[in-house]
Amino acid sequence: MDPDSVGGPTSGERQFAEDVGRVYEGFGVSRMAGRVLGWLLICDPPRQSSAELVAALGATKGSISTATRMLEASGLIDRIAVPGRRGDFFEVRPEAFQNAHDQLGTMRIFRELMDRGLAVLGGENGPRAERLRRTRDLYAFLEREFPRLVEAFRDQTGR
Repeated sequence: MDPDSVGGPTSGERQFAEDVGRVYEGFGVSRMAGRVLGWLLICDPPRQSSAELVAALGATKGSISTATRMLEASGLIDRIAVPGRRGDFFEVRPEAFQNAHDQLGTMRIFRELMDRGLAVLGGENGPRAERLRRTRDLYAFLEREFPRLVEAFRDQTGR
């Protein structure tokens, strides 16, 4: 069946899902989880069953199940019940990306890691400390400012 036919994803839509998958894979997350997330960002209707995800992404039921469990556990998607329909349905959480970095503690984890590196080198003023100090300062800045940016976004958009 032609992927550009009525009712199925267009080649551009599939490519978008694949592109998101590749970006996520670059961050160490499974490509399939990224593909599922990419599809859920653009699909219509916004709630998709496991079977619809399998069909849209040309994936196996098992890979969709694994990906949706991971995305659900990370707070990016919700598993929901659809009245009158059987099976699991998934949709992107409304504030998924606003909360994702906060939930993962990414900035704090990296700042703490750089602090440990500085301790290994004997402190901030050692001859090899500049790169770690600069990286630690960046993550400390991001950790401090990210909540303000999210709040400003919410104020601006009313969400």
